[in-house]
Amino acid sequence: MKNLTKCLELVEADKSLLSPGSRISYYPLAIKRGRGAIVEDLDGNSYIDMLSSAGAVNTGHCHPKVVEAVKKQAEEMLLYTTVYMYHEPLVHLSKEIVALAPGDFRKRVFYGLSGSDANDGAIKMARFSTGRPKVVSYIRSYHGNTYGAMTLSAVSLPMGHRVGPLLPDIYHVPYPDPYRPPVPGMTPDQVSDYCIDFIKTAFTNYMPADEVAAFIIEPIQGDSGLIVPPVKYMHDLRRLCDEYGILFISEEVQQGFGRTGKWFGIENFGVVPDAMIMGKAIASGLPLSGVVSRAELMDPLNPPVHTFTTAGNPVCCAAALATIKVLKEENIPAHAAEVGAHAQHRFREMQKRFEFVGDVRGIGLSIGVDLVTNRETKERNRVATSKICYRAWEKGLLLAFFSGSVLRIQPPLVITKAEMDKALDIIEESMEEFEKGQIPDSVLDTVKGW
Repeated sequence: MKNLTKCLELVEADKSLLSPGSRISYYPLAIKRGRGAIVEDLDGNSYIDMLSSAGAVNTGHCHPKVVEAVKKQAEEMLLYTTVYMYHEPLVHLSKEIVALAPGDFRKRVFYGLSGSDANDGAIKMARFSTGRPKVVSYIRSYHGNTYGAMTLSAVSLPMGHRVGPLLPDIYHVPYPDPYRPPVPGMTPDQVSDYCIDFIKTAFTNYMPADEVAAFIIEPIQGDSGLIVPPVKYMHDLRRLCDEYGILFISEEVQQGFGRTGKWFGIENFGVVPDAMIMGKAIASGLPLSGVVSRAELMDPLNPPVHTFTTAGNPVCCAAALATIKVLKEENIPAHAAEVGAHAQHRFREMQKRFEFVGDVRGIGLSIGVDLVTNRETKERNRVATSKICYRAWEKGLLLAFFSGSVLRIQPPLVITKAEMDKALDIIEESMEEFEKGQIPDSVLDTVKGW
């Protein structure tokens, strides 16, 4: 049994000071430092990180080149607000972003501090540039916790419960889920057709297409359990948007910057969006977000429609520039694709062994392992997921889950194949111990999950 004295002391102090609404409970892990794909707690225990700070540190914890860029910029200037003045790192970063973003057209960027405010900015831009009020998101999507992002989200009642009213004219339609289709037995293409027909029905009955400014879609629906949509759906949605003059906006906060083996998740589907929403990994965990779009969508925007005092500050821009450089120089997206394919193969072998492993899905190093009580009914197995995560933590693996039943496999993209194999061994051992009834129910008092 590992020593957790300092961790437990800090957890108790935290509970007495911080709002309970600001944390999702897993286990008493108080992190002191991180390097690469490894984190260390206050008591000196080390863990392989499968969460990468909610997908925010794709280049790994404290990549030396990112740290050096931050130090160098911090010695020059921490902040002069870009609302009024200019600085070089912002312009240099913007050049990189517009070059990386898909689409052979002129682009512009604006910045914020988190994926949440970037989603809010996308709503503003879509309404302003089109003159239309309605924005469409997806059932079981998660976009953040500012009021706009919370309104776009539809994955958890507690998010908006008792804090409304939320934004008006935000609509939700079904996300195409091949594993849990709207009608049992549907093929992926049939799921796609069903969901497109749902939108067409909405256009006819209650959501006039000529009042819709944009669809905001995650290329992989993240917090609902890493749902990978059929390629057909993305192409059909793009055509539908083009037909009615509606913007197609890809929400890349969780899937961007190499996580899926490509720079942005939408590139896996051969579709070019009108805009992309960025956050999390853009600056290796420092607070930075943004939207990159067709220039004509931002050209009409008047200040201060989306300005923040510290947004695009030089330190975060320096970190983002270093992040992009590291991803390029170390060919990290390709590494993510290779290690991700290996991990999915290992998980599918586990699926053959354990009846409670219902589905393995994902792209690159964005992998969901869906645990069920019954493979026919596909009922979510929160008990299994909670216990396996806890036992994995006891064995030296930082593993989380979401959607009640889906193991979240999103490590730093620099994780080595050896580290990944060790992590997979721990998960397999934990699954075996769960199957044998060797993990006590008492851990459920601690692990609440998402």
